[in-house]
Amino acid sequence: MLNNIIPAFVVGGLICILGQLLMDLTKANVTPAHVLVTFVTGGVVLGALGLYEPLVKFGGAGATVPLSGFGYALAKGAIEGAESNGLIGAFSGGIEATAVGIASALFFGYLVAVVFNPKG
Repeated sequence: MLNNIIPAFVVGGLICILGQLLMDLTKANVTPAHVLVTFVTGGVVLGALGLYEPLVKFGGAGATVPLSGFGYALAKGAIEGAESNGLIGAFSGGIEATAVGIASALFFGYLVAVVFNPKG
């Protein structure tokens, strides 16, 4: 069990530290939105180049849960879709690979908005 937890904690923690350092060291120049886009794009690029896969194998959920893991899943899905369905698969594969995560985020976000009454 610790063989899975410790690498996930280390990898996920390092990704979060990188994001925090980007925001802290650049002050107002880099916003959380910039970090979001950078991490997703970085995950796509590293996933397409095959460089993110070893990180996923080592860190498990620590590498797949952060935003860079979402980008990695998009790239992996697009590559698999292109291999099986050609050009159309390249466009639909990423959406198919991440559909469950997107749908659950929408569902639970809606559920929380219905259950809780926001102030303001």
